Amino acid sequence: MVSGKRVVAPRGRRYSEVMLDFAAQYDAFRRRDPAWDGVVFVAVKTTGVYCRPVCPARTPLARNVSFYRSARSAERAGFRPCLRCRPEAAPFCPAWKGTRTTAERALALIEHGALDHGDVDALAERLGVGARHLSRLFAAHLGAPPLQLALRLRVQRARRLIFDSDLPMSAVAQRAGFSSARRMSAAFTRICGRPPSTFRNKRPAEAAAP
Repeated sequence: MVSGKRVVAPRGRRYSEVMLDFAAQYDAFRRRDPAWDGVVFVAVKTTGVYCRPVCPARTPLARNVSFYRSARSAERAGFRPCLRCRPEAAPFCPAWKGTRTTAERALALIEHGALDHGDVDALAERLGVGARHLSRLFAAHLGAPPLQLALRLRVQRARRLIFDSDLPMSAVAQRAGFSSARRMSAAFTRICGRPPSTFRNKRPAEAAAP
C-alpha cells in the first residue's frame, strides 16, 4: 500500500511479497528508498541499463522507466547492469549471497598462500570469476582489495614467527610468504609503522615482565 508519498508494506507481509503499482515503485526509486534494495530493479529505456533503487545516478523521467522483480528478468528483457550500483549483486537477493560465498572462498585460499606466489588473475580463475569482479567483491564484503589483504596476512604470519621462533629474518620472510627479507621489512614499515626487527627486540622485555 502507499501512505502519502512513502511506500509501506502491509503488516505481516515482506516487501518482496507486495505488488506495487508503477507510481508507488517510481516514488520509492525517486527517494532511493533502501527498503526496496534487492526487491525491485529499475530499467532505464533510454540507456539500456538497469539499476538498484538506491543508485546514485540521476533519476530518469518516469516515462523512460520500467520495473522488474529480479535482476535476471531485467537482463532477459535486454537490459545490462549499471556499473555504478551493480544491481546483479544487490543485497538480500540470491546473487548477493553467492558473491559473499565467493569472497569467503577467495579469502580462505589467500590465507593458504594463493597470492604469495600467484596473482589475482589466477585466483579469480580458480573461483570462476573475473579479476575485476573479484576485486569488487572484496571491496564490498571485506573492505580491501585482495592484494592488500594478502599482504596483511603475510605480515601477521611473520609476526607470529618472529615472536614464537628464533629463525633468521630471511627464513621468517620465506615461511611467511615474502619473496625476500627486504620486501618483508617494507611491508612491516608500511602496515605496522616499524621494521620487523623491533618486534623481536621486544621479546626479552616482554618475557621478563611480571
